[in-house]
Amino acid sequence: MRLPEISFKVVEDHSCPLYRVGDEFKLSGDILVLPHDKTTCLILTSDIAKTSKQQDFEDFCKNDRNYGYSFDCNGCTGLVTLTAYIKKEKRIMADKPVKLTAHRPGTVVKSDTDIETIASLLTDFSFFQTLDENEIRELVSLLELRKFVKGDCIIRKGDPGTNLFIIIFGKVEVLGDDGISIAFLGKGEVFGEMSLLSGDPVGATIKVVDPTTILYINGKDFRKVLKRFPDLQMYFARLLAQRLAKTNVVRSEEIASGMIGQLSEMPPSELFQTLNTNQKTGVLNLSLPQGSADLFFRDGCLIGVKYNEEESEEAFYEILKETEGRFKFVPGLPPDKVDAEELGDFMWLLMEGIRRMDEEKGENEI
Repeated sequence: MRLPEISFKVVEDHSCPLYRVGDEFKLSGDILVLPHDKTTCLILTSDIAKTSKQQDFEDFCKNDRNYGYSFDCNGCTGLVTLTAYIKKEKRIMADKPVKLTAHRPGTVVKSDTDIETIASLLTDFSFFQTLDENEIRELVSLLELRKFVKGDCIIRKGDPGTNLFIIIFGKVEVLGDDGISIAFLGKGEVFGEMSLLSGDPVGATIKVVDPTTILYINGKDFRKVLKRFPDLQMYFARLLAQRLAKTNVVRSEEIASGMIGQLSEMPPSELFQTLNTNQKTGVLNLSLPQGSADLFFRDGCLIGVKYNEEESEEAFYEILKETEGRFKFVPGLPPDKVDAEELGDFMWLLMEGIRRMDEEKGENEI
């Protein structure tokens, strides 16, 4: 059904940073015309796009009534209430048109004005505070927006990691094994980074507690951003360490008395991160298809690595690629390693190894 031209008028304003009572939006097909000299709000345009596709709204248009359909926007720092009605007069194409093309439910393509609006909104988020205004706009241009309702699962434990998510409104719950609640995340917080950085499947389920609006970036673009902005690498290194510290408490006790297992069950990146986060001291012995390897940890810091004839960062990067083999962690260090210097910052080594794996994978796909 092709919808007639519909107007959305702001009838209530609760500290909205952009719009006031009386501001009017005109929708014709998939073209939205904004009030004169007003900035685009991506949240509100998404609300209008979604509302215009709902069945009850189509029935409203079929009945050809002038008034009677009101709704609230999803809000950011403020909130507006809009009333929709059918415009009988000739369509007016004035001001700034915004294309509301949905790639998937709840997703809207951004214009240059959208990018400016989102960049302004996100300036105070800790994720963006290492970047200047131009860098934020560059990053925002890579983001997509989606909205979720209470009870939705955004990602599930065991799924492949595909996106980094940034919460701009709402609340989600982090669930571990057997649906046990691990934490709650809200406005300004991010999730999905661990699987993107490690290359491992998603480690926890993220379930929506309150209606939530999310900005997300796909894994390929996320890795480009990390390479483009080194300060973000340090941000995620710290975040990764904090997250692992909370989720690896149980494993810490197991490692203290030694641990054995299969890399197919616990891949190298996860194994190394666990030792680092729990500040363990000892030797990790690996039996790999191409030979044996030893990694030496002191208080969680990597102080040495041996893989066949190689004893450098390159050996560490090669071990990260392995998916089959056995491992055994033995507490304590040999005398010649007790005072050895760190091989390098662990989180930097880990992210560099993941980046190299991504590049190698890309070259193999060409």
